Amino acid sequence: MATSLLFNKPFRVLSQFSAEAAKQTLADYIDLPGVYAAGRLDFDSEGLMLLTDDGALQARISNPRYKMPKCYLAQVEGLPDQAALETLARGVELKDGLTRPARVSAVDEPDWLWPRNPPIRVRRHIPTQWLQLEIREGRNRQVRRMTAAIGHPTLRLVRIAIGDWTLGELPPGEYRML
Repeated sequence: MATSLLFNKPFRVLSQFSAEAAKQTLADYIDLPGVYAAGRLDFDSEGLMLLTDDGALQARISNPRYKMPKCYLAQVEGLPDQAALETLARGVELKDGLTRPARVSAVDEPDWLWPRNPPIRVRRHIPTQWLQLEIREGRNRQVRRMTAAIGHPTLRLVRIAIGDWTLGELPPGEYRML
């Protein structure tokens, strides 16, 4: 029987088990042999990861040909207008090519979201906006590059869903078995 779990990766944790330059890794939070991350989440991103020892499940989640949706909340600098949101929705031209279309909407700051430590850099005269984005590919730092391409750099990024699996009320640094 396969072992699979959902993990809420904290900010500034590597999404790997092997140590690197005194940075925290998955091994600091998960002590289950044989499970591996199905996809990655950047060191400076937070939120849902799925870990498993089931190779077929890992492939369905991480291989772009399966187009598994991944949903993120991104706090961006400035207030994107409708044209900027439509650009994200159509696909953004990045150095490695055009992204697939994304589902995107401006949303209120989630009231359930934990504080980030350290907090984002706040600039008094530049407002921020939260966006909810669903993408079906997983290029390196894709959401951050997409929002930067429309002139609204990502300040905070939290993955809240992978396919039908959601973060729910799972606290940062905790996991639950599937």
